[in-house]
Amino acid sequence: MSTRRQFLHAMGRAGGYSATYLSMQAMGLLATPAAAQTVRPDLPAGSGAGKHVVILGAGIAGLVAAYELGKAGYRTTVLEARGRVGGRVWSVRGGDRVEQIGRPDQTCQFQNGFYMNAGAARLPTAHTTILGYARQFDVPLEVMVNVDRSTRWDYNKDEVLERQAVNDTKGRIAELLEKSLAGNSLDSQMTPEDKDKLKTYLGQWGALQKDGSYTGSDRNGYKVDPGGFDHPPQTMDPLTLHRIIEDGFWGGGLSFEETFDQQAPMFQPVGGMDRIAYAIYGHVKDSVRLNTPVTAVGQMEHGVRVMLGDGGMVEGDYVLCTLPATMVKKLNIKLSAAKKKALADTVYGISSKVAWESPRFWQDVGVMGGLAFTDQPNALVWYPSGDWYNPRGILMAAYSSGGFNGSAGAKFADMTAEERFAVTKEVVERMHPGKSQMLEKPLTVSWTQTPYSEGIAAQWTPEQRKTDYLELCKPEGRVFFAGEHLSYIGAWQEGAALSAFEAMKLIATRAAGDGVTAAKRG
Repeated sequence: MSTRRQFLHAMGRAGGYSATYLSMQAMGLLATPAAAQTVRPDLPAGSGAGKHVVILGAGIAGLVAAYELGKAGYRTTVLEARGRVGGRVWSVRGGDRVEQIGRPDQTCQFQNGFYMNAGAARLPTAHTTILGYARQFDVPLEVMVNVDRSTRWDYNKDEVLERQAVNDTKGRIAELLEKSLAGNSLDSQMTPEDKDKLKTYLGQWGALQKDGSYTGSDRNGYKVDPGGFDHPPQTMDPLTLHRIIEDGFWGGGLSFEETFDQQAPMFQPVGGMDRIAYAIYGHVKDSVRLNTPVTAVGQMEHGVRVMLGDGGMVEGDYVLCTLPATMVKKLNIKLSAAKKKALADTVYGISSKVAWESPRFWQDVGVMGGLAFTDQPNALVWYPSGDWYNPRGILMAAYSSGGFNGSAGAKFADMTAEERFAVTKEVVERMHPGKSQMLEKPLTVSWTQTPYSEGIAAQWTPEQRKTDYLELCKPEGRVFFAGEHLSYIGAWQEGAALSAFEAMKLIATRAAGDGVTAAKRG
């Protein structure tokens, strides 16, 4: 163990922290957690005995709970403030109105069949619960191209092909490590045989020359493409290490696809991410009430009373609150001091998107999906997957969030719609000179400004996971809680569904303790 540690220290001396981290990642020295096995809650048919669960919110957690509880014999009423289901799974189509707090309303002008996934937009293969519902309800899926080496990265207003940024960074890191080996600085940590094996690996991994130098490779593509007869290729000139560091090309984009839930293959429902939510909705539609905001929740000795924005009321045996913490804070509901503190301390992330309808000019340069990263406030340009022969498509020219670009995400969210559009056009123009003029019908959504959400996902710190997070997982009398924020898969549909499973187990335990006689309430 000490030998490995010394070796990694030597790598750090040669190339710095980023070189060490990326090398460990590429060499398989960073462990990947095993995929969780999903098991739906064991709620026997009829076990609900007609007990009435009032569910707040028709997002993924609320819809999943309504479906599974209904199968087990519970009666459910789902109260949704919006005129649609899905929550933060929101596919905006032509004619849809986009309401943002403190901003003018927008009306989507996309042509028929086009959509913007304003929230959730991809499905990892590890998310077996959501994929399972898609399969169960026959929601057709297609591959979503999460990474395309033909995209261009825009850092420090310097554009390079992704394949060049990725492979030249590997080459330069490998070159540094080779120099460490050649300089005998690792003799005390490695045997001669191990050094030879590592040299061989570095040569292959980084496309090094026999002398250990990096001079570029055909992995980067070509200045002149290979052709027939007397048309040999000319490879790209490699990026210098200084340029890579100065421009930041070995930033987050370099390791993005190594993230556990971003690894290929990724999938998307054909026609919009909300297809899964609406497929579940189709099985619980009779119990869902849209355009029905909730103002208060009260508890009685033998039931609950939910007050509605229109002055109405719904009574039941239990409440399952799947609203985000941003909205629970606004409810008139009696909670313990610990619960109130946990809610007050819960911070939600910022996420904004900009979409344009446009001719598919990106396909002319071989871009068939994937993400192009930038250090500008819009964070990235996301190209559409599928429908390849359609001459037009929807270009997501911004996906700005703290996860991608830190404080710049807040700066982008604070911009007016026109300012966001201008930033994205400028970046697209650098990536595709002369093409930004083709962008039409812009649309933008920021989740901090979206009614009934006011944030994209809970941002838990490790310390909060041991305190506030655990507190919010606990029921409060007859009120139970679920949502992506009450999972370790935050910001994903999978986390919302799994949290609903846990809440349903708690409800079933409480219902069993209360006996099988259901309260007959409206």
